[in-house]
Amino acid sequence: MKKHINNLKIISYRSLNKDFFLLELSVPHSINEIRPGQFVEVLVENSAKTFLRRPFSIHDIDYENQIISLLIQIVGKGTRELSKQKSGEYLNLIYPLGNSFSKPTNEKTLLIGGGAGIAPLLFLAKHFKRLHHKFSVLLGARSENYLVRLKEFKKLSEVFIATEDASLGEKGLVTNHSVLTQAEIGFDKIISCGPKPMMKAVAMIATDKAIDCEVSLENTMACGIGACLCCVEETKHGNVCVCIDGPVFNVKDLKWLI
Repeated sequence: MKKHINNLKIISYRSLNKDFFLLELSVPHSINEIRPGQFVEVLVENSAKTFLRRPFSIHDIDYENQIISLLIQIVGKGTRELSKQKSGEYLNLIYPLGNSFSKPTNEKTLLIGGGAGIAPLLFLAKHFKRLHHKFSVLLGARSENYLVRLKEFKKLSEVFIATEDASLGEKGLVTNHSVLTQAEIGFDKIISCGPKPMMKAVAMIATDKAIDCEVSLENTMACGIGACLCCVEETKHGNVCVCIDGPVFNVKDLKWLI
């Protein structure tokens, strides 16, 4: 798949809460080749302390109007600098990078997102909706205030929620939600993205229940092309770069379960 390096115009900047913001970027060519699970590398300019690019999952795609959306959580100097961008300004992106989620061959899929891990799942949910594939969504966060894009997910499917303070949905970690703890969960595939401890717990649950499971890893990826070796992950077939061999992996290939 051809990679592009372009200055993309910000056509919309929207603050969702004190931690998250949404960027919509206009792309000057067809984006029909971009698939759910892929990511971009963004150059953070005007800052001597953020010379490395920042990786972000592609949150949504408007194929008709050629718009890429990025959901970004403010966690450090780079993302804080990006949060200062305004509509009409430009960002330099390398895209699309990485692999994508598998084509659905099962009957029903459960998408599980924790925190900023929901970012690639909205694009995937819309893709499943277009394919008429059955799926549900399970979202987890510290509190209701940290849940973003909930309305968009609810437009697409049934949504289960877990918050650690019980402000919305069931109380506790997303992996303790009743949809996962019951003997028969009613899904034959799980796709997950979020903090690594959460994804490891999801992988264990899926393995115990003999359910196929894919995860989108969030390793640090400074270059996106396998040159810097920042994102190396151990698999059963040796060490790989998440940026070129992932970010999507089937958990049966990872060393997590050994």
